[in-house]
Amino acid sequence: MKKLITTAVLAASFVLPVHADTAASGLTLDQLLNNVKTSRAAEAKINAEREAAFTAVNADRKALVNQAEREHAEETTRGENLAQEFMEGERLLNQLENDLSNAVGNLGEMFGVVRQVSGDLAGGLNMSLISAEFPGRDAEIAAIAQAQELPTITELEELWIGLQTEMTQTAKVSEFTAPVINVDGETVDQTVTRVGAFNLMANGNYLQYNTETGKIIELGRQPESHKVATVRNFEGGNNGDVVELYVDPSRGPLLAIYTQKATLSEHIEHGGLVGKIILVMLVLGMLLALWRLVVLFIEGRKIDAQIKDMENPGDNALGRVIKAYHDNRNVDNETLELKVDEAILKESPRLEMGISLIKVMAAIAPMLGLLGTVTGMIATFQNITLFGTGDPKIMAGGISMALVTTVLGLVAALPLLLMHALVSSRAKAVQEVIDAQSTGLIAAHAEKGSK
Repeated sequence: MKKLITTAVLAASFVLPVHADTAASGLTLDQLLNNVKTSRAAEAKINAEREAAFTAVNADRKALVNQAEREHAEETTRGENLAQEFMEGERLLNQLENDLSNAVGNLGEMFGVVRQVSGDLAGGLNMSLISAEFPGRDAEIAAIAQAQELPTITELEELWIGLQTEMTQTAKVSEFTAPVINVDGETVDQTVTRVGAFNLMANGNYLQYNTETGKIIELGRQPESHKVATVRNFEGGNNGDVVELYVDPSRGPLLAIYTQKATLSEHIEHGGLVGKIILVMLVLGMLLALWRLVVLFIEGRKIDAQIKDMENPGDNALGRVIKAYHDNRNVDNETLELKVDEAILKESPRLEMGISLIKVMAAIAPMLGLLGTVTGMIATFQNITLFGTGDPKIMAGGISMALVTTVLGLVAALPLLLMHALVSSRAKAVQEVIDAQSTGLIAAHAEKGSK
């Protein structure tokens, strides 16, 4: 019952507005029905058209999906075929690599040897003095050493020629013109003499080859003079002459070390004030000894002449003794002997003058050397206290002073002792001659008195 009432109410609510609208628009129910039917047909047509369009699009999508599925299947098949071909290529590549390895055989080992030899040769050519005459030889050899593939026949021939050229030129002495940087920094073209791979020389001096810049440089300091003298003799010799020459077997480093050796003046400077005092003492002692030797030699010659003429006393030691004898020949023998001895004693200081001083200098020189040694060691230990032992150069100054002063002291003492012995023996020889002659005079006088 309730459902029926509700339905009636809804129907009434639906009919009344339509009726009102219809009434308002002036349409009848028949006309409204026709309109509804017409709208229904139009909507059905539109829906049919839309459904046909959707159906067409759906067919296209299905066609695309089918095409994509066919392409996917084709690509899957193609991928499987490519994978099969890749596996076959891998197998073939492995087989070819094995075949290549078998075919190469010892060529791989030869490649390693060629690279090693080329690298060593390139470094040797770069450091060789022969490159001063033939620059740029190492470029082609270095390229062979850096190659990543097997060397060609041409490259092997270049390596062979490089080795043979180095050996051949090492045994030659050649002259060539090249720019040389002198000690003033100026570049001058000079005729350079090359002795194998050992030395470069020009104008009587040793030269050095700078491998970094490829320039020939004159040494800032030459080795000892007797070594440099052989260079001048070598350059001035004729073909076929055998001439002594100092060569550097290390091909440069040894010569550079020799140029860094301290000279005599530098050694003396290392000795400091004590070393200079020792040298001054040595010079003074030697001059004094030479002077006394000359004086005694002249005095000896005068005495020899005086012996031949005993009746005429001259201006010499023996002459003055003879004069004392002649002045007192009328006295008794004892008085005469005393007078002659007095004259001899007066001559002894003149003959022995400076001998004691030479001996003192010879004794003081090594003591001064010991003083310099102690002073140098004190300076060394002071430097160690301040700076530690990390840098040997800090201790070098004190140690050099200690060693140099010791050497200077011994060097000064030895010749001074020798000169003292010579002067002393010469003075004694002169005194012995005077004593012998004076004794003879007194003996002769005593014989005359006894008769």
